[in-house]
Parts: sequence; C-alpha cells; structure tokens
Amino acid sequence: MAIFEKGDKVEVCSKEQGFLGSYYEATVINPLDGGEYQVQYKNLVTDDMSQPLIETITAEELRPLPPLMRRPNEFWGTEEVDVFDNDGWWVGTVVGRQEKRYKVYFASSDETLWFPIFKLRRHLNWCNGKWFCSNKRAAEPETQLEYLIIQKNANHSCQN
Repeated sequence: MAIFEKGDKVEVCSKEQGFLGSYYEATVINPLDGGEYQVQYKNLVTDDMSQPLIETITAEELRPLPPLMRRPNEFWGTEEVDVFDNDGWWVGTVVGRQEKRYKVYFASSDETLWFPIFKLRRHLNWCNGKWFCSNKRAAEPETQLEYLIIQKNANHSCQN
C-alpha cells in the first residue's frame, strides 16, 4: 500500500553529495511498486531546461509538505531553520542577526551565509507520520496556535 498517492505534494530529501540537508518540492505523479515514487519537481528542470525534472525516488526520501504556518517576526540564535536558496530548502542554524537579515550556518557544507527573513522558515522534522519541532521557542504563546498540529519533541531519529 502506497504512503503517498498520485497528486500528493511532497518534499524530496536529497541524498546526493553537495545537496545533503536540502529539500525540494515535488508532486507525486505515479506511485510505483517496491516503495518507489515517480515525482515531478516544482523548481528543478531537466538539463536542457525544457521541462520540469521527473525522477524515481524511494519512500525514505519523501515527506509531505510541512504544514503552512505564519512566518515568525524573528528567529533566535541557535534556532534550526530552513532557508530557501538554489531552488530548494536547506537546513541550517541561525548564528547571527542584523535587523531582518539572518546569518545561517550550514553544517552540510560548512558555510555561513546571510539571508533576508522572507527566505527562512522554522525547521520541522517528519517522524512516524507526525511533525516535530525541536526549537524551544516554538511553544511560546505567540506561536502556540501554529504548533497545535506539531508535537514538540527534541529526541527522535527520523528525517530532519
């Protein structure tokens, strides 16, 4: 039985060298036998740039789109975030701030770069069919309603 169905919006977790820690939005176009899925990417295109890229992906590389949440007015130092850059979401950690620009460290590439706030979202982990947030401030009153569907849990071993 397929976990995802045709038409489901998903994120693909890249396992390729140089792309570890990144997620790309896609749509399932065909569930295949053996726990694989054919997906069409939203932002990635074929080498000749003529059409959206289609790939066959294992179930372990897929997760549903994270729930839509209001973007926070600010992020905190050491908060885990996703940054939209190079057509995908990259997992990083806030290490600095200057007004509405954030300095983010990416462990996968050992890089630190600056981004405007609109390129950031809170990082969520998908584990056993539920979303988890390990950020301490996620349960504060101003964001509490956003996290009703997310269970706060810092100790789990699933997709980051």
